[in-house]
Amino acid sequence: MRRPGRTGWALAATALCGAVLAALTAAPAQAREPRGRQPHWEVKDSGAPEVRFRGLAAVSRSTAWLAGTAGTVLRTTDGGRNWRNVSPPGAGELQFRDVEAFDARRAVALAIGEGEASRVYRTDDGGTTWTETFRNTDARAFYDCMTFFDHHHGLAMSDPVDGRFRILSTKDGGRSWTVLPDAGMPPALEGEAGFAASGQCLTSAGGKDVWLATGGAARARVLHSADRGLTWTAADAPIPAGDPARGVFALAFRDRAHGLAVGGDYRPDQPSPRAAARTGDGGRHWRPAGTPPPAYRSGVAWLPHSRSAALAVGPTGTDLTTDGGRTWRTVDTGSFDTVDCTPDGGCWAAGEKGRVARLER
Repeated sequence: MRRPGRTGWALAATALCGAVLAALTAAPAQAREPRGRQPHWEVKDSGAPEVRFRGLAAVSRSTAWLAGTAGTVLRTTDGGRNWRNVSPPGAGELQFRDVEAFDARRAVALAIGEGEASRVYRTDDGGTTWTETFRNTDARAFYDCMTFFDHHHGLAMSDPVDGRFRILSTKDGGRSWTVLPDAGMPPALEGEAGFAASGQCLTSAGGKDVWLATGGAARARVLHSADRGLTWTAADAPIPAGDPARGVFALAFRDRAHGLAVGGDYRPDQPSPRAAARTGDGGRHWRPAGTPPPAYRSGVAWLPHSRSAALAVGPTGTDLTTDGGRTWRTVDTGSFDTVDCTPDGGCWAAGEKGRVARLER
């Protein structure tokens, strides 16, 4: 959603990310370098240990938004030293699973669930006040994820209704929403659905391209639209499915062509082989990772200003790729559900028990 040119601070961020990447990939250096200088997740005190944060919107190294259970939304503007509880009033029974932020003041949060539990809220004053801009009235719909192309145009997706995924569209930054016609949506497979695990089952790149991740059916798929959700094509993804707990959980695209998919089986007692895939043609074809993450992963993000490096996170750890998703290796064993990186070189992660962290050196 934010793709500034490489001038000024962007060049500085590129240099910072290059230094972090070099240190992350230099495994032997970890034995020589003090912990304080190694790139690592520095856990911040969110002040909400009872909340699981699956929604994360990283704006910069200093500003980030979290959304989670018990209707909780938090915001920091000082790099995670302090978190302000900016939860919408009366939302304590809701499960926020996605939040998309334009800056420190403007954000849109998605609550998930059947029927009226699926809602969208928007704030323009840093969470001091919120407006409920959408409430689902169809008992068959269950909204999972959101994405924005820019500050005005965005989409939200629901599990299939009448045999097709339902797409909700906004043209005014989430202030109002319209259900799009489903004539251009391929039929869903039996048992197919999205996973509201990290706010990354729907992702966009550029002004019109968007991808939707699925699981639960006999095959995992990634659906692609090049016209902001009006028409879609589907491609099989080589990530195991065949069970309601398996499939593609998260997507990340660094441009219209190059994308990553991660997932597996979210049950902790089940293995997740082949838990990652990559594409170089906009999602028309997906290839499995040669060395995938060792377990289920629910979130993925490209490192800023990198053409080959990305992070994947899950309950059992964080993995790094430096070759565009061909191979992955574990660099941290802490539990996270979602990850997001910013153009100024910030990478944030969040998850269970109020865990939130920023990548530090």
